[in-house]
Amino acid sequence: MAALIAAPYSALPLPGLLDGPIGSAGNLQLLALCLVFGALATGYDLLLGRTGLLSFGHALYFAAGSYATDTIMLEAGLPFGVSALLGLLFGVALAALLGSVSLRVSGIRFSMVTLAFAQAGSILAERNPGGITGGEEGRAVPADRLPASLVGIEHTVNLYWIAVAYLVFTLAAVHWAVSSPTGRVWEGIKENEGRVEVLGLRPYGFKLVAFVLAGALASLGGIVHLLLTGGATPQTTTSDFTLSLLVMVVLGGSGSRWGPLIGGVLYTWADHRLGDLAGSGPVAGLPAVLRVPLSQPLFLLGAVFVVVVQVFPGGVVRIPERVRTARATRRRPG
Repeated sequence: MAALIAAPYSALPLPGLLDGPIGSAGNLQLLALCLVFGALATGYDLLLGRTGLLSFGHALYFAAGSYATDTIMLEAGLPFGVSALLGLLFGVALAALLGSVSLRVSGIRFSMVTLAFAQAGSILAERNPGGITGGEEGRAVPADRLPASLVGIEHTVNLYWIAVAYLVFTLAAVHWAVSSPTGRVWEGIKENEGRVEVLGLRPYGFKLVAFVLAGALASLGGIVHLLLTGGATPQTTTSDFTLSLLVMVVLGGSGSRWGPLIGGVLYTWADHRLGDLAGSGPVAGLPAVLRVPLSQPLFLLGAVFVVVVQVFPGGVVRIPERVRTARATRRRPG
């Protein structure tokens, strides 16, 4: 938190990691996106790592918060604060409705149902019904409906603080939920749902609470993302977006307090910075057999992911634990 608070005021350069000083507008924008996706992955892990629910449709609720807020501002002419509140309520209601249907089945069938809902939402956004989604181009945020303090490059720092606030709120909400009696039931459902039923508890209701809470946090993240990027885009509705969340969680360490956050930050940073590496002069000067794959950012990102999963099973967050275990093993006599 100290580092996050100091970032906007720092002129320290981080060559190779960031372009220019940390506190520049471009770097604050990138850091804010990293924090948003780190928080989003933390909320998604409520399903995957805490309750054992593999959802392929989590992007739908992220997009719902973004699109609903944008549409209400444009069509109803309401200010941002009111539109954001209504957009969040829409995302929560959508999660409750679709979750109540999806959770009627379990296992891979649950995953397929959530994927079907997400695909329907993605198609709806791209088809642009009634001109309210903007189709493949999306819809820009109406600047006249936003507070002046959130518009323009000179106010990037304010957007950064909003991203920090969203991260803190998500971490607090997830920690509180996991530490509650309901969170302990989630853990039981993940380990053995049948045993939870034998104890006289209905797993369906507890799973629905996790689904709605994760959807609400995703919708709130969609609203913050709307401010950071200046619009709602159909890319946030696709199943590929949810798969990216899955990679973030696995990369950082599913089921841990800090793993999804670390994975989301690393993935988002790499997604932006590896593109610069792929187009750099040293890569362009390599032989074709190396230049072609290394010039593809997704290839580099995939290679990094495979290496981390193979070398550090359990995610990046468990590296210190593995190092301590290795040291203790070496110190044992014999």
